[in-house]
Amino acid sequence: MPIEGFTPYGKEEVEKYSSMRWWLGMTWGDIFNKHTDIYPDKIGLVDSTGRWTNRQLRQTVDKLAVSLMELGIQPKERVLLQLPNWHEFVFSFLALQKIGAITVILIPRHNQTEINHICKLTEPVAWVLPRQYGKVAYQPIIEDVLKENPQIRNIIQARGQSEKAYHCLEKLTDRGDLTSGDEKALENRRPDPDEVSQILPTGGTTGLPKVSPRTHNCYMNNVEYHGYRWEITSQDTIMVVTPLGHNLSVHWGMAAALFFHAKLVLLDSTKPQDICEWVQRERVTAIPTVPALFARIVQMDDLHKFDLSSLKKISVGGAPSTPELVKSVNEKIGAQFVNGFGSVEGTCASTKLGDSIELICGSVGKPICPYDELKVVDPYDKEVAVGVDGELVSRGPGIFTGYFKAAEREKTFTRDGFFRTGDQARKDTEGNIWITGRIKDIIIRGGENISAVEIEGMMSEYPGLVDSAVVGMPDRILGERVCAYVVVKPGAQVSLEGLVTHLKGKGASVLQLPERIEIIEEIPMTKVGKVDKKYLREVIKRKLEQEGKE
Repeated sequence: MPIEGFTPYGKEEVEKYSSMRWWLGMTWGDIFNKHTDIYPDKIGLVDSTGRWTNRQLRQTVDKLAVSLMELGIQPKERVLLQLPNWHEFVFSFLALQKIGAITVILIPRHNQTEINHICKLTEPVAWVLPRQYGKVAYQPIIEDVLKENPQIRNIIQARGQSEKAYHCLEKLTDRGDLTSGDEKALENRRPDPDEVSQILPTGGTTGLPKVSPRTHNCYMNNVEYHGYRWEITSQDTIMVVTPLGHNLSVHWGMAAALFFHAKLVLLDSTKPQDICEWVQRERVTAIPTVPALFARIVQMDDLHKFDLSSLKKISVGGAPSTPELVKSVNEKIGAQFVNGFGSVEGTCASTKLGDSIELICGSVGKPICPYDELKVVDPYDKEVAVGVDGELVSRGPGIFTGYFKAAEREKTFTRDGFFRTGDQARKDTEGNIWITGRIKDIIIRGGENISAVEIEGMMSEYPGLVDSAVVGMPDRILGERVCAYVVVKPGAQVSLEGLVTHLKGKGASVLQLPERIEIIEEIPMTKVGKVDKKYLREVIKRKLEQEGKE
């Protein structure tokens, strides 16, 4: 029986996806066991504290899994996992998967309000987290959350002396060899691949997150076909730099390494120098990340000191990449860019190795799975013509069935079962998808809809510009006008007049021309690594109020 709050796939969908082998019928535990059985002596995991062969990884995960069973964690019960890029994340995630528990993934920066909201939806019985991470001591957070969530029976802490009432993750993994009875009990806990394996909070910039339940079959479809798209093999070493609490890191990083038998390196730092040092040290070949990280790397004055020749491919998502960045990465590092689009709901598209710079910078390529349907529709859910903007919708073996415990399904899906992504897009004649903005993030000036993403794309080649974000600023008469936030290179001069001239040269319409620029040191990001346009809109609104212009 599916858990309450999850919408199962229809019988016909299950039969079709399974018979066509679009779903492999394999769980996370199956993928992990296969990986460790085929390459037992290969180094499978590396972080700042150690290195593990796949044999050692298998033994540790299985021991932890048995310990978690002994704590009373039952199949289909939810467990919060809130760890940074530490090996303990991999141990815990896989152990929970092997006993049939459902992992609710959090990022280390989720606060009490967000955690309590997610707890109300998912009703977890356990929580795996650090004792402290950076400057954050978690004890006050734990106490606040437990007040509102008494159903959480077990607090499991990693690294550091735990409170007396809590469990120490290291002690749970440090036990004697498993007995045949332990191994049999673990085998009996294998979940059905059609069951929910993990629940992922959405990364929206407004309101509290929704949560997306994903089955083993559906999620592994994403993992398999994305890996094919950027040609991951057992010869690769994949390094994860963005937080493992992000779907990008779990899907494109950890899961890809297991599925394709690659080595996984976890780096708990986003400093350019640290990234370069670890690429050189571990001979990293592939990195899934966001464009902003490599924009900082290619600007390093001492980049030439590092041997980055092993790095061959970078799969980016979350934001557009500029032509300047793609060229710089290729010229200075020798790596190829793959531009992807992904979501916790399962909608995925990507360019491929060898695509043109124009395609990489402007589009997100084609659906990674040829059996997923991605189309662009008008407000009446009718598919639009090539080159016409509309909402991107998706349906298929890699797409989820709806948010957990969410009402009003008709707002999330079309009548014929396509998920409404909320992204504005268009398709070209070759079937490539070009994201042009968010449906809810359109600037409406005098009744005209303006795509902020298109303006940002044209601005990206302006000399001296490092980064930008375009938002609507309130206007009494027109409703909104265009405001451009810009980050400039040291010593560079950027003016509104110069920017407008540049945009006109790029063919921008009058509506797309910014009417104000704000120079800032860096573009603010949300906790899941997206541009925080809600915050930027609030900032410019307050400024206008102070100036008496709002």
